[in-house]
Amino acid sequence: MHSRFHRHWMRFHGVDPFAYASCGRARHGDGWGEEALRRAQRFAHRRFEEDDVLGGAGLGVRRPLRFLAWRLELSAEQTGALARILEHLKLERAQAALDVRRAAADLADALEASEFGRAKADAATELRAAAARRAQEAVAKALSELHALLDPEQRAQLAEMVRTGAIRL
Repeated sequence: MHSRFHRHWMRFHGVDPFAYASCGRARHGDGWGEEALRRAQRFAHRRFEEDDVLGGAGLGVRRPLRFLAWRLELSAEQTGALARILEHLKLERAQAALDVRRAAADLADALEASEFGRAKADAATELRAAAARRAQEAVAKALSELHALLDPEQRAQLAEMVRTGAIRL
């Protein structure tokens, strides 16, 4: 996050950007800090639930294309191919997340009805399972395409980054 943007982000999320330096409004007096903490906890909880359902959080870095191009010293052709691979993976994961949200809505509809809709609940759970399978298949396909794209020393570097946790799959 850029240092000049940090102040605006803090203000948007209800935290006084100058409170750390003991100038400006006090965080404890107006309740801004507690509200921002509650919002952040709700957001983090929701994100981790979705990640658990879909089997991980993507590649685990903010800008995976730039990061991998730099760390693996990719050529321009390899970078273009990697961009296509990552875009396809991103779309598959977004579709899987959408399916998970649809399944949650179907489960809520089954609960809300006067009589429990067992068939609707079963269809919703199957939709969630299918979404997770599709996301896992997309990751496996992306990894096979990455394997074909990279040189042996680049594959070794990528494997080391996965082992050390520099990137998550």
